[in-house]
Amino acid sequence: MKRGGGRDSDHNSSEEGTAEKSKKLRTTSEPSQTCDWGNLLQDIILQVFKYLPLLDRAHASQVCRNWNQVDSSKESAEAACDILSQLVNCSLKTLGLISTARPSFMDLPKSHFISALTVVFVNSKSLSSLKIDDTPVDDPSLKVLVANNSDTLKLLKMSSCPHVSPAGILCVADQCHGLRELALNYHLLSDELLLALSSEKHVRLEHLRIDVVSENPGQTHFHTIQKSSWDAFIRHSPKVNLVMYFFLYEEEFDPFFRYEIPATHLYFGRSVSKDVLGRVGMTCPRLVELVVCANGLRPLDEELIRIAERCKNLSAIGLGECEVSCSAFVEFVKMCGGRLSQLSIMEEVLIPDQKYSLEQIHWEVSKHLGRVWFPDMMPTW
Repeated sequence: MKRGGGRDSDHNSSEEGTAEKSKKLRTTSEPSQTCDWGNLLQDIILQVFKYLPLLDRAHASQVCRNWNQVDSSKESAEAACDILSQLVNCSLKTLGLISTARPSFMDLPKSHFISALTVVFVNSKSLSSLKIDDTPVDDPSLKVLVANNSDTLKLLKMSSCPHVSPAGILCVADQCHGLRELALNYHLLSDELLLALSSEKHVRLEHLRIDVVSENPGQTHFHTIQKSSWDAFIRHSPKVNLVMYFFLYEEEFDPFFRYEIPATHLYFGRSVSKDVLGRVGMTCPRLVELVVCANGLRPLDEELIRIAERCKNLSAIGLGECEVSCSAFVEFVKMCGGRLSQLSIMEEVLIPDQKYSLEQIHWEVSKHLGRVWFPDMMPTW
């Protein structure tokens, strides 16, 4: 019986061992239910992306941030240029070299990109909309654009194009009389450009966007546009939206807001001083929208009141890392009234005082706006 019992024991042990091995095998061979595809190595994802058509790559790049960064590669830009080079029998009306993944066109050899883009310019005789931000487009290629599409071009967006000079963009303005929208960096803006856009043969420009960005850390010099040039521009296009994005350090603002300019939308992406914001209230009477991402710890009460007094068209404002007393903010809203269609103020911006607490202010502001309003709150997660 002992031997029999021993064989039964050995048999049971053997079955248990086999079952355990089978369980381990299944565990290692079956895919894990908790696998995070977003954490795959970028080199592996890139190899997979290479086998996908360009449209599928664009869709895949929207899955998560990691996949988006993988497709923001030189390979995507090269694929786009290959497609452009093949458009020899295709006349385009709209071309936008953009995507959710932002292909790295600046990483390509300049000659390769220009050659591909020139194919489109030469073969498209009715190009009306062109978006070529962050690309190595240059003056000679813009001359090809003008030679073939001057009568049809209505929209041109070309911010962050370091190989274009003021003379290059002036060539476009001189010849493309149908332009209605234009976006470029401040270093391309000149008195000559504004005067060219103001000539009688030009249609009225509807939208002009200017990005004022420090190209190099510590850059402190920016040229000044004459008031007479702005005046001529506004006389010709009185309803134009002049949108200006500022990404400067405080010491770089000196050339700006020294006299009246026709800006309608101002966005300050870096910290901006009380002095500059005070000048905004004095020099931007056409202002419609103001966004201040940061200022510091000195309350902007006087500056905000001045803007409300002088900027009669102001209908949208956003305040981030700065301070305004609750009383001054209520006074600002009271002066602007119901025309404030957008009011985005972080709760941390509002400083309680003797007249209003944070609990009271939303009722008072809502009363003057004619609708329910609450300050924005910073997410806690």
